[in-house]
Amino acid sequence: MTTKLEGQLKREIAIGEDSYTLTLAPEGFLLARKGRRKGLEIRWADLVNGEAALATALNASLNAPLDKLNRVKKK
Repeated sequence: MTTKLEGQLKREIAIGEDSYTLTLAPEGFLLARKGRRKGLEIRWADLVNGEAALATALNASLNAPLDKLNRVKKK
């Protein structure tokens, strides 16, 4: 038997050497570095419709640090 997700559920996970917080909500999920607010955010509707890859790429491009973008352009 499953429980309906009515509020936020937060869990800490380790990916490599870094710690992340995974927040599950009725609207979607957010994966962010521990202690940070911004991260990868995917809506459940986008995931089901197949638009998750597009949303992920857009979020990554908008949230990328400028110093990383500058390093890529110089090469």
